Amino acid sequence: MSSVGTSKVRVLPGFGITMGFTVLYLSLVVLIPLAALLFNSTGLTWGKFIDMATNPRILASFKVSFTTAGLAAFANLFLGLLLAWVLVRYEFPGKKIFDAIIDLPFALPTAVAGVALTALYSPNGWIGSFLDPLGIKIAFSQLGITLALMFIGIPFVVRTVQPVLAELDTGVEEAAATLGAGRWLTFRKVILPELIPPLLTGFALAFARGIGEYGSVVFISGNMPMKTEIAPLLIMTQLEQFDYAGATAVALLLLIVSFILLFLINTLQRWSRKTSRR
Repeated sequence: MSSVGTSKVRVLPGFGITMGFTVLYLSLVVLIPLAALLFNSTGLTWGKFIDMATNPRILASFKVSFTTAGLAAFANLFLGLLLAWVLVRYEFPGKKIFDAIIDLPFALPTAVAGVALTALYSPNGWIGSFLDPLGIKIAFSQLGITLALMFIGIPFVVRTVQPVLAELDTGVEEAAATLGAGRWLTFRKVILPELIPPLLTGFALAFARGIGEYGSVVFISGNMPMKTEIAPLLIMTQLEQFDYAGATAVALLLLIVSFILLFLINTLQRWSRKTSRR
């Protein structure tokens, strides 16, 4: 009797080739650009960096960027879960078209989205003209920035939650129902623990996208210093003034703060995954 080899047949090449390609690709796309940013900061003195870090205008722009990005990502948690639930659990006419529209912010240039939202929600826009007499101002306010970031961030939440929700075993929900659990209790005890990791992933992706978003925000924000000015706009302003050291300082500050926040979110995500497996 011939013995069958125990070695596994791998579709991809060995570890050396795949790891080398991964490191090369990661270096070209991520590490080298970040290293270039740090290299450019060598011409930045500590005094200049501290002045930029404590500048009231820069601090206000960081507050606007992180606050609106956080609010938009948090709102997309609920909206994205609702959209994913409808797409997975229900059948209705035009479902495929509805599903394709979710990815529209990925394909649509962000500047086009900003112009469209401004035209809709400005005081003389189609929707803004009805809201302005009521004292509700969306365009040229932080509410408008949050709305724009919700628009560009919603696909991240939907696409991370949708496959996990589709793979959930509905038999567990039926078993919970036969034991007397209501819909809310079944959702809270059976479904939600499985959805927390993808929800946190979608939140992190939408939040990260919102922090660095420029095109869709620059039109609807109004760019008022200390009120609706975002951090990426300050970088562009410094570059237009040929203040490369100032632009590097703002970019470096944005990179550091973003990395810390994303690290905390990812740590919370790993903790939730370990908790859900118990």
